[in-house]
Amino acid sequence: MSVRELVVLGTASQVPTRHRNHNGYLLRWDGEGILFDPGEGTQRQMLRAGVAAHDLNRICVTHFHGDHSLGLAGVIQRINLDRVPHEISAHYPLSGQRFFDRLRYATAYRETVHLTEAPVAGDGNLAVTPSYTLEARRLSHPVESYGYRLTEPDGRRMLPDRLAAHGIKGPDVGRIQREGRLGDVTLDDVSETRRGQRFAFVMDTRLCDGVHTLAEGCDLLVIESTFLDEDIELAVDHGHLTASQAAAVAREAGVRHLVLTHFSQRYPDPEEFERQARAAGFEGELTVAHDLLRVPVPKRG
Repeated sequence: MSVRELVVLGTASQVPTRHRNHNGYLLRWDGEGILFDPGEGTQRQMLRAGVAAHDLNRICVTHFHGDHSLGLAGVIQRINLDRVPHEISAHYPLSGQRFFDRLRYATAYRETVHLTEAPVAGDGNLAVTPSYTLEARRLSHPVESYGYRLTEPDGRRMLPDRLAAHGIKGPDVGRIQREGRLGDVTLDDVSETRRGQRFAFVMDTRLCDGVHTLAEGCDLLVIESTFLDEDIELAVDHGHLTASQAAAVAREAGVRHLVLTHFSQRYPDPEEFERQARAAGFEGELTVAHDLLRVPVPKRG
Protein backbone atom coordinates (compact mmCIF):
# COMPACT_ATOMS: atom_id res chain seq x y z
CA MET A 1 0.00 0.00 0.00
CA SER A 2 1.36 3.42 -0.92
CA VAL A 3 2.21 5.82 1.90
CA ARG A 4 1.70 9.54 1.59
CA GLU A 5 2.49 11.51 4.70
CA LEU A 6 4.38 14.51 6.01
CA VAL A 7 7.02 13.90 8.69
CA VAL A 8 7.76 17.13 10.56
CA LEU A 9 11.40 17.29 11.63
CA GLY A 10 11.54 20.89 12.86
CA THR A 11 9.25 23.89 13.18
CA ALA A 12 11.26 26.84 14.54
CA SER A 13 11.97 30.05 12.64
CA GLN A 14 15.34 31.81 12.89
CA VAL A 15 16.59 30.07 16.04
CA PRO A 16 15.78 26.70 17.64
CA THR A 17 14.11 26.54 21.04
CA ARG A 18 14.01 23.89 23.76
CA HIS A 19 11.04 22.28 22.05
CA ARG A 20 11.47 23.20 18.37
CA ASN A 21 14.34 22.31 16.07
CA HIS A 22 15.20 24.33 13.00
CA ASN A 23 13.09 23.57 9.92
CA GLY A 24 12.97 20.19 8.25
CA TYR A 25 10.09 18.36 6.54
CA LEU A 26 9.99 14.99 4.80
CA LEU A 27 7.18 14.16 2.40
CA ARG A 28 6.71 10.44 1.85
CA TRP A 29 4.98 10.04 -1.51
CA ASP A 30 4.48 6.41 -2.45
CA GLY A 31 8.01 5.01 -2.70
CA GLU A 32 9.85 8.35 -2.66
CA GLY A 33 11.02 10.73 0.04
CA ILE A 34 11.33 14.46 -0.57
CA LEU A 35 13.19 16.46 2.07
CA PHE A 36 12.28 20.15 2.30
CA ASP A 37 14.42 22.87 3.91
CA PRO A 38 16.88 20.89 6.05
CA GLY A 39 17.90 23.34 8.76
CA GLU A 40 20.58 22.79 11.38
CA GLY A 41 20.05 19.55 13.28
CA THR A 42 18.02 17.82 10.58
CA GLN A 43 20.23 14.73 10.56
CA ARG A 44 19.54 14.10 14.25
CA GLN A 45 15.82 14.80 13.84
CA MET A 46 15.72 12.23 11.03
CA LEU A 47 17.12 9.68 13.46
CA ARG A 48 14.52 10.56 16.09
CA ALA A 49 11.72 10.32 13.51
CA GLY A 50 12.86 7.01 12.07
CA VAL A 51 13.83 8.51 8.71
CA ALA A 52 16.88 6.94 7.04
CA ALA A 53 19.18 8.48 4.46
CA HIS A 54 18.02 5.73 2.09
CA ASP A 55 14.51 7.20 2.29
CA LEU A 56 15.58 10.36 0.45
CA ASN A 57 15.15 10.87 -3.29
CA ARG A 58 14.97 14.65 -3.55
CA ILE A 59 16.05 17.64 -1.49
CA CYS A 60 14.17 20.92 -2.04
CA VAL A 61 15.46 24.16 -0.54
CA THR A 62 13.23 27.22 -0.67
CA HIS A 63 16.00 29.75 0.04
CA PHE A 64 19.40 30.14 1.65
CA HIS A 65 18.69 31.53 5.07
CA GLY A 66 20.40 29.37 7.67
CA ASP A 67 17.31 28.01 9.38
CA HIS A 68 16.29 26.46 6.05
CA SER A 69 19.62 25.21 4.74
CA LEU A 70 22.41 24.79 7.31
CA GLY A 71 21.53 21.12 7.70
CA LEU A 72 22.41 20.43 4.08
CA ALA A 73 26.05 19.71 4.87
CA GLY A 74 25.22 16.98 7.37
CA VAL A 75 22.45 15.44 5.27
CA ILE A 76 24.61 15.31 2.13
CA GLN A 77 27.51 13.76 4.00
CA ARG A 78 25.15 11.24 5.63
CA ILE A 79 23.72 10.01 2.33
CA ASN A 80 27.29 9.45 1.15
CA LEU A 81 28.38 7.78 4.39
CA ASP A 82 25.40 5.41 4.12
CA ARG A 83 26.10 4.80 0.41
CA VAL A 84 22.54 5.46 -0.73
CA PRO A 85 22.28 3.35 -3.91
CA HIS A 86 19.99 5.59 -5.95
CA GLU A 87 20.32 9.05 -7.47
CA ILE A 88 19.26 12.02 -5.35
CA SER A 89 18.20 15.31 -6.92
CA ALA A 90 18.70 18.68 -5.24
CA HIS A 91 16.55 21.72 -6.08
CA TYR A 92 17.35 25.22 -4.78
CA PRO A 93 17.42 28.81 -6.10
CA LEU A 94 20.07 29.15 -8.80
CA SER A 95 21.03 32.54 -7.34
CA GLY A 96 22.25 30.67 -4.25
CA GLN A 97 24.54 28.26 -6.09
CA ARG A 98 27.56 29.52 -4.15
CA PHE A 99 25.85 28.71 -0.87
CA PHE A 100 24.91 25.23 -2.06
CA ASP A 101 28.48 24.60 -3.17
CA ARG A 102 29.86 25.69 0.21
CA LEU A 103 27.43 23.47 2.09
CA ARG A 104 27.95 20.49 -0.19
CA TYR A 105 31.69 20.68 0.31
CA ALA A 106 31.82 22.18 3.81
CA THR A 107 34.31 19.54 4.99
CA ALA A 108 36.23 16.58 3.59
CA TYR A 109 34.35 13.32 2.93
CA ARG A 110 34.18 10.56 0.34
CA GLU A 111 31.48 10.99 -2.29
CA THR A 112 29.71 7.72 -3.03
CA VAL A 113 26.28 8.96 -4.18
CA HIS A 114 25.11 10.43 -7.47
CA LEU A 115 23.75 13.79 -6.29
CA THR A 116 22.24 15.70 -9.22
CA GLU A 117 22.12 19.47 -8.89
CA ALA A 118 18.94 20.83 -10.51
CA PRO A 119 18.68 24.48 -9.44
CA VAL A 120 15.54 26.58 -9.88
CA ALA A 121 15.88 29.54 -12.24
CA GLY A 122 12.21 30.57 -12.42
CA ASP A 123 8.60 29.43 -12.26
CA GLY A 124 7.77 26.10 -13.86
CA ASN A 125 8.07 22.34 -13.71
CA LEU A 126 11.19 20.77 -12.20
CA ALA A 127 10.43 17.08 -12.63
CA VAL A 128 7.72 14.91 -14.15
CA THR A 129 7.41 11.34 -12.90
CA PRO A 130 4.61 8.75 -13.23
CA SER A 131 3.58 9.60 -9.66
CA TYR A 132 3.74 13.41 -9.67
CA THR A 133 4.82 16.65 -11.30
CA LEU A 134 7.05 18.84 -9.13
CA GLU A 135 6.90 22.57 -9.83
CA ALA A 136 8.27 25.75 -8.28
CA ARG A 137 6.85 29.24 -7.90
CA ARG A 138 8.66 32.43 -6.89
CA LEU A 139 7.79 33.86 -3.48
CA SER A 140 8.36 37.30 -1.90
CA HIS A 141 11.21 37.37 0.64
CA PRO A 142 14.32 39.52 1.15
CA VAL A 143 16.35 36.81 -0.61
CA GLU A 144 15.23 34.81 -3.64
CA SER A 145 12.83 32.13 -2.48
CA TYR A 146 10.66 29.48 -4.15
CA GLY A 147 7.78 27.35 -2.97
CA TYR A 148 7.18 23.82 -4.24
CA ARG A 149 4.10 21.88 -5.31
CA LEU A 150 3.46 18.23 -6.16
CA THR A 151 0.54 17.35 -8.39
CA GLU A 152 -0.48 13.76 -9.04
CA PRO A 153 -1.80 13.07 -12.57
CA ASP A 154 -5.55 12.73 -12.81
CA GLY A 155 -6.80 9.16 -13.11
CA ARG A 156 -10.05 7.35 -13.82
CA ARG A 157 -12.49 5.77 -11.39
CA MET A 158 -14.51 2.92 -12.87
CA LEU A 159 -18.21 2.98 -11.88
CA PRO A 160 -19.55 -0.53 -11.15
CA ASP A 161 -23.20 0.37 -11.72
CA ARG A 162 -22.50 1.80 -15.18
CA LEU A 163 -20.29 -1.15 -16.09
CA ALA A 164 -23.08 -3.50 -15.07
CA ALA A 165 -25.66 -1.49 -17.03
CA HIS A 166 -23.59 -1.95 -20.19
CA GLY A 167 -22.84 -5.61 -19.45
CA ILE A 168 -19.11 -5.03 -19.14
CA LYS A 169 -17.26 -7.36 -16.78
CA GLY A 170 -14.14 -9.48 -16.40
CA PRO A 171 -11.33 -8.87 -18.89
CA ASP A 172 -13.46 -6.37 -20.80
CA VAL A 173 -13.08 -3.88 -17.92
CA GLY A 174 -9.33 -3.77 -18.46
CA ARG A 175 -9.81 -3.61 -22.21
CA ILE A 176 -12.02 -0.52 -22.13
CA GLN A 177 -9.57 1.12 -19.72
CA ARG A 178 -6.69 0.50 -22.15
CA GLU A 179 -8.46 1.23 -25.42
CA GLY A 180 -11.00 3.86 -24.34
CA ARG A 181 -13.90 2.14 -26.11
CA LEU A 182 -15.64 -1.20 -26.26
CA GLY A 183 -18.07 -1.37 -29.14
CA ASP A 184 -20.42 1.60 -28.77
CA VAL A 185 -19.48 2.17 -25.11
CA THR A 186 -16.80 4.77 -24.34
CA LEU A 187 -14.65 5.00 -21.26
CA ASP A 188 -16.49 8.19 -20.27
CA ASP A 189 -19.76 6.20 -20.23
CA VAL A 190 -18.54 3.91 -17.45
CA SER A 191 -16.07 5.97 -15.45
CA GLU A 192 -15.33 9.41 -14.06
CA THR A 193 -12.22 11.52 -13.60
CA ARG A 194 -10.37 10.94 -10.33
CA ARG A 195 -8.53 14.13 -9.53
CA GLY A 196 -4.90 13.65 -8.57
CA GLN A 197 -3.80 14.64 -5.08
CA ARG A 198 -1.96 17.92 -4.53
CA PHE A 199 0.62 19.01 -1.97
CA ALA A 200 2.34 22.38 -1.55
CA PHE A 201 5.19 23.67 0.58
CA VAL A 202 5.27 27.43 1.18
CA MET A 203 7.94 28.92 3.40
CA ASP A 204 9.28 32.41 4.06
CA THR A 205 7.21 34.87 2.04
CA ARG A 206 4.85 37.80 2.08
CA LEU A 207 1.49 37.44 0.36
CA CYS A 208 2.09 37.22 -3.38
CA ASP A 209 0.76 35.50 -6.51
CA GLY A 210 3.07 32.55 -5.97
CA VAL A 211 1.51 31.73 -2.60
CA HIS A 212 -1.99 31.57 -4.08
CA THR A 213 -0.88 29.55 -7.12
CA LEU A 214 0.88 26.97 -4.98
CA ALA A 215 -2.03 26.61 -2.54
CA GLU A 216 -4.82 26.29 -5.12
CA GLY A 217 -6.87 23.13 -4.57
CA CYS A 218 -4.31 21.44 -2.30
CA ASP A 219 -5.16 18.37 -0.28
CA LEU A 220 -2.29 19.22 2.09
CA LEU A 221 -0.72 22.68 2.39
CA VAL A 222 2.34 23.22 4.59
CA ILE A 223 2.75 26.96 5.06
CA GLU A 224 4.70 29.30 7.29
CA SER A 225 2.87 31.38 9.88
CA THR A 226 5.79 33.04 11.61
CA PHE A 227 3.82 35.84 13.26
CA LEU A 228 0.47 36.46 14.92
CA ASP A 229 -1.87 39.23 13.80
CA GLU A 230 -0.66 41.79 16.31
CA ASP A 231 2.76 41.70 14.64
CA ILE A 232 1.64 42.01 11.03
CA GLU A 233 3.96 44.98 10.42
CA LEU A 234 6.91 42.81 11.43
CA ALA A 235 5.67 40.11 9.10
CA VAL A 236 5.53 42.46 6.13
CA ASP A 237 8.90 44.03 6.93
CA HIS A 238 10.67 40.68 7.24
CA GLY A 239 8.88 38.90 4.41
CA HIS A 240 6.63 36.53 6.36
CA LEU A 241 3.00 35.57 6.88
CA THR A 242 0.74 35.70 9.91
CA ALA A 243 -1.48 32.82 10.96
CA SER A 244 -4.55 34.68 9.70
CA GLN A 245 -2.97 35.38 6.33
CA ALA A 246 -1.96 31.75 5.88
CA ALA A 247 -5.45 30.59 6.84
CA ALA A 248 -7.11 33.08 4.48
CA VAL A 249 -4.96 31.77 1.63
CA ALA A 250 -5.99 28.21 2.47
CA ARG A 251 -9.67 29.17 2.72
CA GLU A 252 -9.69 30.91 -0.65
CA ALA A 253 -7.72 28.08 -2.29
CA GLY A 254 -10.03 25.32 -1.06
CA VAL A 255 -7.31 23.54 0.93
CA ARG A 256 -8.46 20.39 2.68
CA HIS A 257 -5.76 20.13 5.38
CA LEU A 258 -3.72 23.13 6.50
CA VAL A 259 -0.44 22.69 8.39
CA LEU A 260 0.92 25.84 10.05
CA THR A 261 4.61 25.94 10.96
CA HIS A 262 7.81 28.06 11.18
CA PHE A 263 6.89 29.82 14.41
CA SER A 264 8.72 32.76 15.96
CA GLN A 265 10.18 32.04 19.37
CA ARG A 266 8.43 35.15 20.70
CA TYR A 267 5.13 33.26 21.12
CA PRO A 268 4.82 30.85 24.08
CA ASP A 269 1.31 29.58 23.24
CA PRO A 270 1.05 27.67 19.94
CA GLU A 271 -2.72 27.34 20.33
CA GLU A 272 -3.06 31.04 19.52
CA PHE A 273 -2.03 30.26 15.93
CA GLU A 274 -4.99 27.90 15.63
CA ARG A 275 -7.37 30.42 17.20
CA GLN A 276 -6.36 33.16 14.76
CA ALA A 277 -6.48 30.77 11.79
CA ARG A 278 -10.02 29.73 12.69
CA ALA A 279 -11.01 33.36 13.21
CA ALA A 280 -9.84 34.00 9.64
CA GLY A 281 -12.51 31.61 8.42
CA PHE A 282 -10.63 28.42 7.58
CA GLU A 283 -12.95 25.49 8.28
CA GLY A 284 -10.95 22.54 6.94
CA GLU A 285 -8.66 20.25 8.87
CA LEU A 286 -6.02 22.30 10.69
CA THR A 287 -2.76 21.28 12.33
CA VAL A 288 -0.36 23.47 14.29
CA ALA A 289 2.84 21.56 13.65
CA HIS A 290 5.25 20.34 16.30
CA ASP A 291 8.50 18.45 15.93
CA LEU A 292 8.28 14.74 15.01
CA LEU A 293 4.60 14.97 14.09
CA ARG A 294 3.31 12.81 11.25
CA VAL A 295 0.48 14.15 9.08
CA PRO A 296 -1.13 11.85 6.50
CA VAL A 297 -2.14 13.26 3.15
CA PRO A 298 -5.97 13.25 3.25
CA LYS A 299 -7.67 10.32 1.58
CA ARG A 300 -9.42 11.06 -1.68
CA GLY A 301 -13.03 12.08 -1.29
